[in-house]
Amino acid sequence: MFCDKCGTSLNDTQAYCPSCGKPMKGAPPAPAPAQSRVTGHVRLLGIFWLAYSAIQLMGSWFLASIFPRFFDSRFLGGWGWSPHIPFLVGGLLRAVGWLLLARGLLGVIAGWGLLDRQPWARILAIVLAVFTLFHLVLGSALGVYTLWVLLPGESERDYRQMARPA
Repeated sequence: MFCDKCGTSLNDTQAYCPSCGKPMKGAPPAPAPAQSRVTGHVRLLGIFWLAYSAIQLMGSWFLASIFPRFFDSRFLGGWGWSPHIPFLVGGLLRAVGWLLLARGLLGVIAGWGLLDRQPWARILAIVLAVFTLFHLVLGSALGVYTLWVLLPGESERDYRQMARPA
């Protein structure tokens, strides 16, 4: 290695030229490894799934346990909403609440799996995202974001590399 200014022979370890005092440039820093799209977004995606599922679990609990009791004429000493509402309505709301509860629990499992980088969590999140697309606003946004991060072919390869061994 030689000095650009005076041409003096230099060692690779010298920071300055001994003849003219010109500072020597070190080797350029190695470029940081490029982070894949999946690596950058999977933690945030797991947090979003946990938050969305918690909101869904609260609503499903209300539908499954509290709300159908209002249709019972015996609730609060006969002060229910109406004795003319068929029994089927309360049972139907209870069933919808239990289905939403199951989906909320699956969302919690998917969020935890994504945060823990489990190999099965990618597929579970994709399946839940397809069903979540039909929920307006939050569900649609989460579904599109999940599919954008986890669905492409290169995402599968990237997720397999960063997932914990099964």
